Amino acid sequence: MGRQMNASTVRYVPHGGFLSAYFVTMRPYLLFVSGSAGAVGFSFAHGAPWTDVLPGFIVLFLSYGFGHALTDCFQTDTDAISSPYRPLVRGLITRRQVMATSLLGLALSAVVLTGLNPMLLLLGAMAVLGLIAYTPFKRRWWGGPLWNSWIVALLPIIGWLSDPRNRLADLFQMLNPISLPFWAGVATVFFGYANFVVMGYFKDISADRKTGYQTLPVVFGWRTTAICSDILAAAAALSAGVSVAARTHARIVPMAVLGLGLLFSITAQVGIHRVRDEMRAHKSISHVVRVFMLYSLTIITSNVPSWLPLGILYYQLFEFALQSRPEKSQV
Repeated sequence: MGRQMNASTVRYVPHGGFLSAYFVTMRPYLLFVSGSAGAVGFSFAHGAPWTDVLPGFIVLFLSYGFGHALTDCFQTDTDAISSPYRPLVRGLITRRQVMATSLLGLALSAVVLTGLNPMLLLLGAMAVLGLIAYTPFKRRWWGGPLWNSWIVALLPIIGWLSDPRNRLADLFQMLNPISLPFWAGVATVFFGYANFVVMGYFKDISADRKTGYQTLPVVFGWRTTAICSDILAAAAALSAGVSVAARTHARIVPMAVLGLGLLFSITAQVGIHRVRDEMRAHKSISHVVRVFMLYSLTIITSNVPSWLPLGILYYQLFEFALQSRPEKSQV
């Protein structure tokens, strides 16, 4: 444990100027995470045709990248050690450029969402403020996973409210048949992403220790953090199961997708207990991202079975983007 990348391990140098470098900074292979989280909310929106939710989906798909680029501006200290391939660390783009572009992208996203439903202005503002405050919480072992996850858990709620016929108050009515499966879906997003955050710490232990980030593995060690990851993985699986079981649609396909997600989850959790080399942790981390995608697809197809072909194509594009990432030891 403790090996870090150096210039010889960096396999990618972006070409094409600012846009190319910024695109790498957005982590395109993870844009699918925010898109799928938003689609969980869309799928509860009266089964609206996918063409009706496309504008909101595009916004939520891109918002993750804008958010990632923004938070990178505040953690170049640890990224310089663990992720030297990133354009911001290499000086190919500046913090001012990245911050301006990210804030503009997030602001335009908020405008589009507000046009769909004025109630989304507040939620959009909350998400942006949460992103700006992310780095101080990441420095504390108790803050990073929870802070990151509540922001991502807003996305299915935003997806639901993108249909102007929906009201947030409807989701708190116990007699509303979608209340339980919806909030179980939000919990799936929350716990699934929290596990991704915790897993992600394993690849950066040496860098975080050197730069004063008191993350879970830095403070409590590998084994304890792996057990915390197990708990989050179990909570995500249970939440996804509850969401599907509470629906009245045919469950054969969603349960099959859920089973595939469970298989990847078990593989990830067993793997992270077995390795002690942070440069090899990326295999389990990649599986956790797959689990997030599959659990989201489970919930989506349980609500709108006709979206399955699009969901399969979307997942295939995600796998292509994941395999094309510039540095294989980083996810």
